[in-house]
Order: sequence, then C-alpha cells, then structure tokens
Amino acid sequence: MNWETHFATFMETQLATADAAHDMAHIRRVVATAKRLAAEEAADLAVVVPSAWLHDCIALPKDSPERARASTLAAEAAVAYLAHIGYPEEHHEAIAHAISAHSFSAGIPPRTREAQVVQDADRLDSLGAIGLARCLLTGVSMGTALYHPTDPFGESGRALDDKAYSVDHFYVKLLKLAGSMQTASGRAEAARRTAYLEGFLEQLRGELGVGS
Repeated sequence: MNWETHFATFMETQLATADAAHDMAHIRRVVATAKRLAAEEAADLAVVVPSAWLHDCIALPKDSPERARASTLAAEAAVAYLAHIGYPEEHHEAIAHAISAHSFSAGIPPRTREAQVVQDADRLDSLGAIGLARCLLTGVSMGTALYHPTDPFGESGRALDDKAYSVDHFYVKLLKLAGSMQTASGRAEAARRTAYLEGFLEQLRGELGVGS
C-alpha cells in the first residue's frame, strides 16, 4: 500500500479551507525536508513520514484562541485516521508525540529523534525565502501592516506586536527559531536560512533610510 498517497488525499480534504501559509505546498515541503533530515539523523521514516504529512491535519488560524492546542488536536485526529486506514499500530504513539511536539505555540519538548526531525522540518519552513513569503502572506490574510510607521525594527523600546506588524514577527519568532533547532542538520540549515532573513531586514533598513 502506498501510504503517502493516502496521506496526501486526506490532507487535501483537511486543508481545503486552510490559510495560504499552511496549504498543501507547505505540507509537501515539510515532508521533503523531514525525509532529508531523517536520513541525515538516522530517524525512523515509519514515524517521520506520517507525522510530517499529518502534522497540520487540524489547522487553526494564527489568531485563534485555540492555537496552542492545535498540535494536540492534530495528533488525536491523526491517530484516529491512521487507525482507520490500518497504519501499523506500533507507530501510533510515536507519531502522536511527534505531531504534538512540532508546534512552536504548544511548547511541548520533542522527546524522540523522530519528533526532533519533524519539529525542525516544520520550523525550517518559516525561514529563508519560503519563510519570508509565508510571513508576508499571513500578514496580508490577517490585515497586518508591514512595519510600524515610526519604529520599523522595534528599536525604541516599544512592545513588539506581530499581530499588528509583519516585521515585528521576525523579532518575536523567526530570528529565534535557529536557536531552537533540535538536530545538527536542522541547525546548519537554519543558520543558512536565517542569514537570508537578516539580509532582507538589512535591505529593508536601507530602503527605508533607517540607521543601524
């Protein structure tokens, strides 16, 4: 049985109304990255692959009050789905943990190598060129301004507000992700992708005429 075909079909249904930053393209990128990291980190693909495919099977908006519970809800839904299609039960618990622990909002530490790989793969999709594009897409969908009109880079001591300004999200979350990577392979790739985001901010600073 081609499990991945089943996973993809299920996710296309689950994400029919998802926001642009959490669509099937995001899922496919996370799966591809997770497979690469799994090979480099000797993680079990029987856990990593379904976890990566199903990690956003319950997708809640960024501004949802239930956002911190989304990964736990997704883990429960994923295990129910895997049981329904007959995926080997011995992997269900590890898959549920990997899905629960992938979320930045949930704050659940990944206890297994497989959970670490899935968390890193998902976080890497918030960095680099793709991460920049996803950040701006999310900002547009939420009606967020690009930057604060008088303090674009949050240097005045004001409280950062990434629900109001997309550039604030770089400082609230994105530039911190590299320090949260769990695997050596993830850390190396995160460093490269974070450098791209830092380059964007420097370019923006120059175009706005804001001194560094």
